[in-house]
Amino acid sequence: MAGNPIKRLAGETAIYGLGTIIPRLLNYFLVPFYTRIFAQGEYGQITELYAWVAIVMVLLTYGMETAFFRYAELEKDAKKVFGTATSSLLITSVLFLLFVFIFINDIAASMQYEGHSEYILILASIVAIDAFTSIPFAYLRYKNKAVRFSMIKLISVGANIALNLLFLLFIPLIARENLASLMVYRSTELIAFVFIANLLSSVISLLLLSPELKKFRISIDTRILKKMLAYGAPILVIGIFGMINEVSDKILLRYFLPDDSTAQAQIGIYGANYKLAILMMLFIQMFRYAAEPFFFRESGRKDAKEIYSRVMTYFVIFTWFIFLGVTLYIDIFKYFIGPAYWAGLVVVPVVLSAKLFLGVFYNLSVWYKLTNKTLYGAVIAIVGATVTIVLNIILIPRVGYIGSAWANFACYFIMMVISFFWGRRIYRVDYNLKKIFLYTLLAVSLFAISIIPDFKGDAFHLTINSLLMLIYLLAVYFIERKNFRMSA
Repeated sequence: MAGNPIKRLAGETAIYGLGTIIPRLLNYFLVPFYTRIFAQGEYGQITELYAWVAIVMVLLTYGMETAFFRYAELEKDAKKVFGTATSSLLITSVLFLLFVFIFINDIAASMQYEGHSEYILILASIVAIDAFTSIPFAYLRYKNKAVRFSMIKLISVGANIALNLLFLLFIPLIARENLASLMVYRSTELIAFVFIANLLSSVISLLLLSPELKKFRISIDTRILKKMLAYGAPILVIGIFGMINEVSDKILLRYFLPDDSTAQAQIGIYGANYKLAILMMLFIQMFRYAAEPFFFRESGRKDAKEIYSRVMTYFVIFTWFIFLGVTLYIDIFKYFIGPAYWAGLVVVPVVLSAKLFLGVFYNLSVWYKLTNKTLYGAVIAIVGATVTIVLNIILIPRVGYIGSAWANFACYFIMMVISFFWGRRIYRVDYNLKKIFLYTLLAVSLFAISIIPDFKGDAFHLTINSLLMLIYLLAVYFIERKNFRMSA
């Protein structure tokens, strides 16, 4: 393809940002809403249940997205690959729903949600629909239809927000004391409407994808499916253990916090402050959407490894910028959550750093994906999950949710380091380590300076932090100005 590949990746990342950053930012505005509507314990339940959703979602997609990108390029008929993958996910999603419906009471009891089996049924329906639509969304990415991808995501999230406001704010406001007279509200906890809104927005996504699904027929090419399952199996392991790294702390907190009576409230505080790392998580997510097909597409170029190296440098620059943007202005960002949750602000820099390491790991993963050695990636993910679980079990009883944040930090740091050294032996990319360490040292030093003076909350402190941010931006400009001119 003609043109500068770095600029093309940046452009695609920006477009996918419309479908990831803007929708998730809009969704994020539900956090200040939730933390003012729900008590800490209630928000803790929402946090915990969505943690389970994330894990089950990985199980139900079983590596098919990445396998689709791989075999859509290798096979002559991309539509056949699409049909096979979509048919497979449809069958497994329907079977999953049947299983949940049959054993709903046992599942609810095992999760300690007896009397709230409706939560489980609604969430299972969400996961089934989202798993089925994952390949149509991947097909849009494969066809470089980033604008259509983004618009569907935007509409879906907009609907979710509107429905949340309708169910949790406007209807209760209108009904006031007579809320119980509405049949649907009489027997249903308000928390359920968070999940109902999500389910309806997933249905809207499914309907909007009807043009991609119009020509779809249940048809499985067993030869292709076997290849995709073999390729996707390690990706599934990576996804499962990766999601354990991401969400197991919200689950383990309930079982290892010393005071059962406040456990749900502590999960709520931790979950709300975890959300303050949203900018980092959103950038990494939109980068992944653009980078996964980009890495495969550019792999045939002679200068592919040089391109991957430059991508890493720019990625590190931008993620440290996000880290500083949130931590230096934490006195502003904290207002996105209710004051009752501010006790957990101490975990925000730790979580941001952890996500940065995760993003670097995603960049490094090019070595095992391009060499079809996804099993090695699975091994790294298992190591990370082991670190996460062990450290959470050790630290939660001692320091509570702060221990969970540091477990997250240690997990992603270790995964990043292992991937770097292992990758150098199999598919060596000469990353610009001098620059990466320079920007890391600069960002960490500026953050350390910002927390020395005890002026939190006052204008002078914000002014000092703004100067620190300016120093970082000027340093980047003067170091990278030649590269910026060459890329223009």
